[in-house]
Parts: sequence; structure tokens; C-alpha cells
Amino acid sequence: MSKPVLPPASAYFITPEHETPVARTLAVLCDNEPGVLARVIGMFSGRGYNIESLTVSETEHEKHLSRITIVTRGAPHVIEQLMSQLDRIVPVHSVVDLTATAGATGEARPIERELAIVKVAGTGEKRVEALRLADVFRAKVVDSSIEHFVFEITGRSSKLDKFVGLMAPLGLVEVCRTGVAALARGKEGM
Repeated sequence: MSKPVLPPASAYFITPEHETPVARTLAVLCDNEPGVLARVIGMFSGRGYNIESLTVSETEHEKHLSRITIVTRGAPHVIEQLMSQLDRIVPVHSVVDLTATAGATGEARPIERELAIVKVAGTGEKRVEALRLADVFRAKVVDSSIEHFVFEITGRSSKLDKFVGLMAPLGLVEVCRTGVAALARGKEGM
């Protein structure tokens, strides 16, 4: 007789999720002060949700406001709860689900861009192929020698994933990515 498999001893696995996880891009406008980012990120880790991408920058210097862009994946009802809880944090001014906003306007996704810097080392045919692919992907050469290139590429995360995947057999050395920056389409702001 086989023993039943028990879930891990964690509160995150007590109730099974019946909803299909969805990818969401959230924008959080908050005061630019110490500890805000830790509190925002703590909301996700407290519920056992991973953050796939995170970018933070001060957007209005005079008002001391920062914008946090978070890409995560989870059950829709949990994402709604996270947004509601984020909205209650005192230094947070607004929380917008950019994915839902895009869907409401008939668009598939919000405007999302990411920057990557990719170092590729190689000579001969691999070097020529790396340059050819960089041209196809509209990547710029920002550093080079006779043994390596450093490319700068911007676009959707899926484009960057494809570029990095194609560079791997050509001598990929190192990759640095910024994370997703996103805005809702249309004339309205946060």
C-alpha cells in the first residue's frame, strides 16, 4: 500500500487553487521614501507569490513620487486581494492593473518594454552570425573587440528571451536585464 502524499508544511498550500494563474502587470504610484518598496514586496512574499519582474524609479522629483512596476502570475482573485491590500499601505497613492486596463479597452497587453545588455564572445562564423542576428533584432553594438560584442536591445520580454536564446550557442557570456517598464494605452494616466 502506498502512503498518501502530503502537501508541504506551509500555509501557502492549505487550499488548492482552482483558478488558472494569469500574468499581470501592476503599476504602483507611491511616495519615494525608505521602506515603501520592502512593504510592497512583502505583500507578495507573504502570500507566496513570485515577482517575475520589478522596476522602481522616481517619476516626479518635486512631489517625491516613485512608480513601481511589477509583473507577477497568480489566481485572479488573489491578485485582486493583493491590489486591495497594496492600496491600503499609507504611502501608496494608487494601484493599477495595467493588464486588466488594456483588456477593458480591447487591447491584449499594455505597452511594455525592457532593456537588456548582452555580452557575446566568439570569432569567425559565430561572430558574423551574432552580428547578423543583432541586426535582425535591432540590437545596437555598444562595445566590441576582435573577441567579443556587447549588445543593447530593447523590446517586449519575449523578444529579449528569443534574442538571448539565439545568442547562447554563439558564445553568450553574460546578460543583464532591467525588468519591465509599462504604461497603459490611451490618453489617461494613473
